[in-house]
Amino acid sequence: MRALPVPLAVTALVAALALTACDGKSDDDGEKAAGCPIAVVVGPGNAATTAGDTGNVPVTLTNRGTGACTFEGFPGIELRSGDAGWKVPEEKGAKPVKVTLRKDETAAFTITYVRGRTGGRLSAAVKTLTVTVPGADGPGSHPWSYGEVALKDPDTPDASVSPIQVAGD
Repeated sequence: MRALPVPLAVTALVAALALTACDGKSDDDGEKAAGCPIAVVVGPGNAATTAGDTGNVPVTLTNRGTGACTFEGFPGIELRSGDAGWKVPEEKGAKPVKVTLRKDETAAFTITYVRGRTGGRLSAAVKTLTVTVPGADGPGSHPWSYGEVALKDPDTPDASVSPIQVAGD
C-alpha cells in the first residue's frame, strides 16, 4: 500500500467529508435530511466556581450548509476524562420542538452542571465534551474548561441538557 503525502491526504479527507456532509435527500418539506453540516460553538459559560455551585454552558449550532437543516430533540452529550465517560441526561420536563435552520441561522441548547469537589470520590475531572446533534454530521469533541463535575453516582453526572431551541430573540 502506498502512502499519500500528508497535505494531499488531508485535502482528500476534507473533500470526502464535504461531499458526504449532506446526502442530498429531501423530506416532504424539501429540507435536507440527516447529515447537515453545522458549526458548534461551546460557551463561554456561566462557570460554577465552587464545589456545589451550579453552572451553565451554552452551545450554539450554526447551519453551514446551503440547504435547510431540521433538528428535533435533545443533543447527545458525553463528558469525558481519558477512558472514562458520563452521558448527560435530558432536562426533566423539557419538551423538544422542531427547529429548522436555513444557511447561517443558529439554534442553541444549554448544559447545566454542578461543580464537583476537586479530587472528590463523586467528581469527574472532565477534559472534553462530546456533542452529537440529531440530524447533523457526526459527533464533535470540544475542550471542557469548567472544572470538575459532581456525580450523583459513579455513572451519572449531576448535570442535564436542554432541548435544541431557536437562538436569538
